[in-house]
Formats: sequence, structure tokens, C-alpha cells
Amino acid sequence: MYTRRNFLAACGGLLAQAAQRPNVILILTDDMGYADLGCYGAKDISTPNIDSLARDGVRLTDCYSNGPVCTPTRCGLMTGRYQQRFGLEWALGPGQKGYGLEPHNPTIARLLKDAGYRTAMYGKWHLGYEPEYGPNRHGFEEFSGLLSGNVDHYSHKEINGEDDWYENTVPVKIEGYSTELIRDRAVQFLEKQSAAAPFFLYLPFNAVHWPFQAPSRPTDVKQRPTWYEGTRQYDYKPMLEAVDAAVGAVLRTLEMKGFARNTLVIFTNDNGGERLSDNKPFFHHKATLWEGGIRVPGILRWPAVLPAGNVNAQATMSMDLTAIIASACGVSTAGMDGRNLLPVLKGDVSVQPRTLFWRIHRADRRHRAARKGNWKWHGGGEFEQLYDLSKDPGERRNVAWRNPEVTKEISSAYAAWEEMLKKNPPPKVIA
Repeated sequence: MYTRRNFLAACGGLLAQAAQRPNVILILTDDMGYADLGCYGAKDISTPNIDSLARDGVRLTDCYSNGPVCTPTRCGLMTGRYQQRFGLEWALGPGQKGYGLEPHNPTIARLLKDAGYRTAMYGKWHLGYEPEYGPNRHGFEEFSGLLSGNVDHYSHKEINGEDDWYENTVPVKIEGYSTELIRDRAVQFLEKQSAAAPFFLYLPFNAVHWPFQAPSRPTDVKQRPTWYEGTRQYDYKPMLEAVDAAVGAVLRTLEMKGFARNTLVIFTNDNGGERLSDNKPFFHHKATLWEGGIRVPGILRWPAVLPAGNVNAQATMSMDLTAIIASACGVSTAGMDGRNLLPVLKGDVSVQPRTLFWRIHRADRRHRAARKGNWKWHGGGEFEQLYDLSKDPGERRNVAWRNPEVTKEISSAYAAWEEMLKKNPPPKVIA
């Protein structure tokens, strides 16, 4: 019988279900090396706050970025899909205007906003300069930061001399170190939140991308001749430690507000490390498809759901993190290429087999790669290459000739992936 009591009970159940939806904080660093955090083996850089996420959550050993440079990974992370579907396969260059992530494409921010989440982003966008491609058109109610790939951390100018710091869609002149500006806005946002509505906070730091500038050196403004100068000890190290301090401020605010237990905090990086980074034990660096160019740290903390101190070897890609967020928050993952791996991270099921694909498709360079199980395949050159990552994480011993069936199987899977992409051509292609 349908009674007022039943109705109130049903409403109470719905309210309880809504109240259980987690808050989400997605933290992204820029050009950091796989071994640059204490919890991934760093000895010369102190990252106690980021390390605490690993101590209290799940640390992934086999986490990958969607692409080997900034823009493609950010596209995959926002959409949960392969970036090739959007024509955003390589990084947008300084001042490269006229295209970006088209506003009709659903993003995780828009999905969550439509589901009643408060949404904010502070930091680096790099998915288009014009307002129609910007964060506010993709579901973020608040945005403060840069639209380009990198700026001087003090003057907030690109290498071409153009100013690049925005409040929503309005360019602004602002003083301060970029990491600290992002930190302060994040803390202010969290302090305003209440239990009435869940929130999604995206924090893509511009650090530790060049120009290499440490905090507390406001006169150290870089221009084109000095843009790439710096040392690991005196520039890179304090930059990353400033990011760690910012993460600490965010985590303390979560605790103070009583949000920590039911907040999913995800920490990752956009691609392999660059010249001052430490990518060991992997070969090569950013802008390549070797492990050093795409293997990244990945940490998830959600005290209400995920086990503490777990180390997990599940192969995971940036777009999987998107699917995880969507699933955790009760919104649809329909159309996403990413997979919800929460059951694996919770320990409910064992590590799942994955086949993942990457591509560099430029006029000056062609490189193909795929991972299936522990096998890593490379194509696009004169010879196909195959590596057993369980024995050879540095990809130094090509065993394709010993395993022709595996090589053929993975190269065929890669060819099928490319055929799928041809059936879903992007609206615009960025070379």
C-alpha cells in the first residue's frame, strides 16, 4: 500500500543515497617523472602529503597517461575517451588558436554538474584558447588559471610573451606564484562547500613544467632565451615540493570540513617526465611512447570505500580514471573508452586484462604502441618490437622474433583500433 509513511521512507532513502555520493578532487601534475615522489622511490625530493595519499589509499604501479604530451591526456581525462576521437592527438602550441575540445562533447565536469555537483577548476586547461573551447563551456562553474601549455610562474606570460591567466573567460593581471595561486583558490573553494551538495574539484598544476622556477623567487622571470634553464636540485625539487605543500593544504581543509572520509582524491600526471625528471626504471621521456613517456604515478584515496596502503598492478589509463569518477558518482559511462576499475581497486575482483593503445601521428614522426597483459608492442618503424614488461620494464630486449604469434596478435589488435578510429573521424585534426 502506498502511504505517506512509505513516501517519506522512499524520500529518505533517496536523500541518503544522494548524501553518500562522494566528493571528488582530481589532482594533475605536469611533466613529473615516475620516480619523483617518495612513494615511488624518490630520495632527493620530499613529498609527504602526496605520499600520505598512497599510505591511506591505493597506489597504482602500472598507470599510464592517454598521451605522451599535455593536450591529449587532458582530453582523455576530461572525456573518458581516446583523444584521437577529437583531433587532439598532440599538444597545442603557444598561441595555436582556432580549435580545441568542441563544447558539444560531454566531459566529466558537465556530467557531474548536471547531476547536481558543484564544479570548479583551478590550473592549466590546454584544450583550447577561445571561450567556446574553455572550461566554463565544459561544465566548470568556476575557473581560474591558464589556457595554454605553460607560462612563466610569476609573470603568467607564455614563451611568446602573451599574457595567460584567466578568471572564468576574462583575462586578468594577477601577482603570485602559479602553484600557490592554484592552492589558494582550491582552499577557498573547499571552505565554501557544505554537505548540501557534492563537489568536483579539478586541480591541474602547471608545475613541474618548464620554465623551471622555484617558489619565493619572484624576480626570476623567464623569457625565451632562459625558458628551459634550470637544475633538478635548485629549481625542479622546490617546484615539486611546493606542489606537495599545496596538496597538503587541500587535504587539511578536507579534514577540517569533515569531508575526507567520503572524498575520492585522485593524483596522477599528464605524461612521462621531461629533462629534469626521474623516470626510472623506464626508458626515455615525455613525447615518446616508450614507458618513460607514458608510465605515470596514479594514486586513489577514498577512505569510505578503498583499502588503505594497497599497491595495485592493474593496468590503468587516464580515461579509466574518468570512468571511475563517473561510476563512483552515479553518472553514466556510456560512450566512454575508459573502464570503471573500482571493483579491482576495492579488491572485489582480481586484476583485469587490458589492451591499451597509443599513437604519435605527426608529419615528422610515426610511432605506434600497445600493451596487452605484460607485453608491450611498438610499431611504425622499420621493425616491430615486443617487450615483456614483467622481465624488461626498461624495454631494452626486443623479443618479437621469439614470439611471432604474440607480435602478430597485438599488431592486429592495434590495426583494428585504428580502423575503429577511422569510423569516428574527429571534426578537426591537429598535426
